[in-house]
Amino acid sequence: MARKKSRKRHVYLSLLGMLIFALNLPLFLQVGGARWLLAEVLPGQVSFAAVFNMPADAGGVQAVWGVGDVEFRMKPIALARESLGISGEELEAMKDFSYLKNKYYIVDHRTVFLESDIDVEEALRTDFSLDMDSGGPKILIFHTHSHEGFADSDMSLGLQEGIWGVGEELKRILEEDYGVEVLHDDGQYDLVDGQTRITGAYERMEPRIRQILKDNPTIEVCIDMHRDGIAEDKRLVAEVDGKMCAQIMLFDGLCRLNQGGVPKDIGGLENPWIEQNLAFSLQMQTVAHRNFPDFVRKIYLGAYRFSLHMLPRSILVEVGAQTNTKEEAMNAMEPLARMLMTVLLSEE
Repeated sequence: MARKKSRKRHVYLSLLGMLIFALNLPLFLQVGGARWLLAEVLPGQVSFAAVFNMPADAGGVQAVWGVGDVEFRMKPIALARESLGISGEELEAMKDFSYLKNKYYIVDHRTVFLESDIDVEEALRTDFSLDMDSGGPKILIFHTHSHEGFADSDMSLGLQEGIWGVGEELKRILEEDYGVEVLHDDGQYDLVDGQTRITGAYERMEPRIRQILKDNPTIEVCIDMHRDGIAEDKRLVAEVDGKMCAQIMLFDGLCRLNQGGVPKDIGGLENPWIEQNLAFSLQMQTVAHRNFPDFVRKIYLGAYRFSLHMLPRSILVEVGAQTNTKEEAMNAMEPLARMLMTVLLSEE
């Protein structure tokens, strides 16, 4: 009789535990638990098992509370056109999804870009202006792959020889020319035990970046700066204001796979800010088309979320490629800063 009661008690406790887990699962997923349920797997990201091998000093995984309260105002369409330099004719053309997709985007074969993903008028009217009335850093620059170098980089001399040094130049321009305080992270997420390892860099990056955002709640923009890799016989260059600049490419993730022509969302790797990400990059792209059209490549749409899910105003930027020189990459920071600030500084 006692054993029967004990078994009943164990069954009852097991059912109660399962019920509690089911009720709390949405909260678990909301604060980042899905990262442990399913890790992103593609070049530069790791399998589930590898997530647990993060360095001890990577910092705790922290959700950024309050981000869900972010709201963006809408500018009158005439003001939006004027500030971004879009003609009425171009705006009308952009409402045609085929035109928009072909002129402004490169869509990775692993994903699907849907007409419902973006409302062009709403995207171009979204007011991304920074709150310049409060103190503290407004922009965070970091590098998931900090050891990416250029044709004449000597990375044995330090990170300043590669993409990190280019990020430092962008920080200087934004602070000195535009008066916007910038925090530049020096984390080396593609380095494990002294060896370069791209696999898993996105997972190693996220805890540190989330902690920075928690410690610096005034940050409104995340820029993950990379250097692209292309065929050795190609160079990505454009002349801007008399200087030879490495071309840049803005990069968004759709969190969606193309499975035989059928779009399927990637469960557990959601990005609540895809709509804002797409609007942010499109506004920057239109600024570049008006001022220096040869400087930007088409916006690249990837299947995964990469580093774009921690703030609404998040962008991944590819600065040139391994065939560009350091000087070309450095020169690219002035037009990139102008693109950013045209979108981020209010006309008021």
